[in-house]
Amino acid sequence: MSVRIPLSAPDITEAEIAAVTAVLRTSRLSLGPELAAFESELAAYHGVEDAVVVSSGTAALHLALLTLGIGAGDEVIVPSFAFVAVANTVLQAGAQPVFAEIDPLTLNLDPAAVERAIGPRTRAIIVVHTFGVPAEMDALCELARKHRLALIEDACEAIGARFNGRRAGSFGDLAVLGFYPNKQMTTGEGGAVLARDPAYAARLRRLRNQGRDADADWLDHAEPGYNYRLAELACALGRVQLRRIDELLARRREAAERYNTLLDGIRGLERPPLALARREISWFVYVVRLPEGVDRSRVQATLAENGIASGRYFAPIHQQPAWRARGGAEHLPLTESIARRTLALPFFNRVTDEQQQEVAAALRTAIARAM
Repeated sequence: MSVRIPLSAPDITEAEIAAVTAVLRTSRLSLGPELAAFESELAAYHGVEDAVVVSSGTAALHLALLTLGIGAGDEVIVPSFAFVAVANTVLQAGAQPVFAEIDPLTLNLDPAAVERAIGPRTRAIIVVHTFGVPAEMDALCELARKHRLALIEDACEAIGARFNGRRAGSFGDLAVLGFYPNKQMTTGEGGAVLARDPAYAARLRRLRNQGRDADADWLDHAEPGYNYRLAELACALGRVQLRRIDELLARRREAAERYNTLLDGIRGLERPPLALARREISWFVYVVRLPEGVDRSRVQATLAENGIASGRYFAPIHQQPAWRARGGAEHLPLTESIARRTLALPFFNRVTDEQQQEVAAALRTAIARAM
């Protein structure tokens, strides 16, 4: 059966279409005024000095690591319960990812586990604000200071989230954002690095554009770099989306609250918390934990039979075939236990009450069948 209720969907209005069309009527399709304005607006929104827009959240992570001098012989502590880019980019920088356990409530890195993972070669921590829930930044920032480690925030899933009143992305040495179509706001493909240090921002811009300094001739290159530029069309789209961010986040919170009500009373089903102390959640996905002993694949098959998409968020990185092939023997019992039960339900800005009611009813039936 074809999918009637998708897992995610972008929220594009006539304002975004008009902004993109306006760029097409100009002669500047790259490295133009839309890029400069988008960077300025992102920095202002997050309360940081600068933002450097790039082609993806993955590119943002890669450049953040290189800018901080992470390379061969270094280790970087990362969660395994995350999108694979957090580990891939560490390898691409020449370093080695070290996986640490997560907190069972927030699903973010557990500071105590991070401290246990710190060794003589540790140079940095990548803190992912998983599913838009801010991590325990007080403790993690203190660990980074204590052990003289660089701290990168992966806020790709958390634009607009706050910890102790400060926006996610404003704590680390550098922070990254992602704007893939399943995110709270989108540029199609795209990402950004938030920087408080002007020297970091300058190097990020140089690396983004084939190692070329901003004031250099087009064929003069200060160092080897990359083509991680983002087109003016995408930046124009992002600017409109950012202006709408409060509306987009409010819609997603309302959808999360509806699911919380609709899924009440399903025995053994764990719903994500709607509120957590000192945190303002930016709802990226709505992920439940299935009852113990329920076959997730059967649940997903039943949902699919009803035209409803679902997702395994996240399959632990250290258990992926690509990582097993590297000979790793990590055992993260909490990560593995939680990951076996997680299921992402259809969740996007304009999901309707009727769609959510249908999803909830189908999930009840699917769980009953799979027990």
